[in-house]
Amino acid sequence: MTDVTILDGTKTAKAIRLEVASRVAALKERTGVTTGLAAVLAGDNPASVTYVAMKRKACAAAGIHSEVHIFDSAAKTDDILACVTDLNENPNIHGILVQHPLPKGIDEHAILAAVSPDKDADGIGRASLGELVKGDAPFVACTPQGMITLLDRYNIDIRGKHAVVIGRSVILGKPMALLLLNRDATVTICHSKTQNLADFTRQADILVAAVGKPEMITGDMLKPGCVVLDAGYNRVEGRSSDVGDCHYESCAAVASAITPVPGGVGPMTIATLLENTVKAAERLNPAE
Repeated sequence: MTDVTILDGTKTAKAIRLEVASRVAALKERTGVTTGLAAVLAGDNPASVTYVAMKRKACAAAGIHSEVHIFDSAAKTDDILACVTDLNENPNIHGILVQHPLPKGIDEHAILAAVSPDKDADGIGRASLGELVKGDAPFVACTPQGMITLLDRYNIDIRGKHAVVIGRSVILGKPMALLLLNRDATVTICHSKTQNLADFTRQADILVAAVGKPEMITGDMLKPGCVVLDAGYNRVEGRSSDVGDCHYESCAAVASAITPVPGGVGPMTIATLLENTVKAAERLNPAE
């Protein structure tokens, strides 16, 4: 494990957040506009509450105005749609984040579709995903984009590599596969029901684990020298800290580079959200 490069998301995200703060300050100096991000939070999911609090803290540090619109579990789809419509029309809000998951009974697809493409800081609206398929999306889902940025910051080449993505969610696996494809990787998508998974993972130059199953990927399933991006964050009873989708010790012994959990992909997600938000503010307030 001594030769493995630890892809330090905490350190990299800190640098990005400083860059974002500089852009936020420059925009305010040029136009008088304070960059604004609004989160829509429905229900009482503890993880969602924690994530939103972390994002608000990160916004404050970067000089971004943030606000949270909270709905209880009894909220109706129309209530949240009305909130999103108001945020779309609010000139002080440049980025809108709908925190997942929404309570049962809420039409999540309708709500995501209602977010203005110009304010889709989370990058998972229909327009953003469609533009990603074309290869020129202004906003990309934060976790996948954060992983791509991490590869770039560590000068890890993507072109021509075989990337295996385990996971097919609309907020992670699918956009990650498209991002890699757009960067000239050859991409294989696997998931929880893929048979003989190790046959695919052993072919990967870049492996993305995003399936939500604790430590399902072990070192014997990897090609020596592969790059491992672990987007899993799993709570396991009896463990003092959360674990990824990869068994860290065994995978680090085989990989050339790997993200730790925690401290790898997670911080990059929040940094990318801030980056998308200031980008949205800059696009809505262009230089004359």
